[in-house]
This record gives sequence, structure tokens and C-alpha cells, in this order.
Amino acid sequence: MTTVARQESVARPSANRPRGVWDALRRRMAIAQQRRALRSLDDHMLKDIGVTAAEAIAEAEKPHWDVPTNWRA
Repeated sequence: MTTVARQESVARPSANRPRGVWDALRRRMAIAQQRRALRSLDDHMLKDIGVTAAEAIAEAEKPHWDVPTNWRA
């Protein structure tokens, strides 16, 4: 691999990685919104998605930065 090719591959951001502060902020806002929506689901809806009320509450109470590693692409 030439030096130029190596520099290009390092300089290019990963397709899955946020490309800046605004993308990271949008991602965290989306996580917070999804957790608020989860909190609003009734028992029937939770049963449909295979989540107990206790699991939904526990997930909804987490801060927006506390996400599984695979979400941090």
C-alpha cells in the first residue's frame, strides 16, 4: 500500500461512525425520544414486542449516553 492510499483510508470516516457533533447530537436525541416512547407503551404493546413493564421502565430511565456497544457504530 502506498503512503497516499494509506492516508486516504485513514482520512475517510467510517460509514457507520457519526460524521460530527451534529450527527452525534441527533443520535442522542433520537435515543432519548425512543426511550420516552417506550415508557408510554401500554402492557399489551409491550407484550407484542416481548418486553415486560419492568424492563421497559429500566430501559426508559437510562440516560441517552448509556447504550449497548453495537448501537455506537
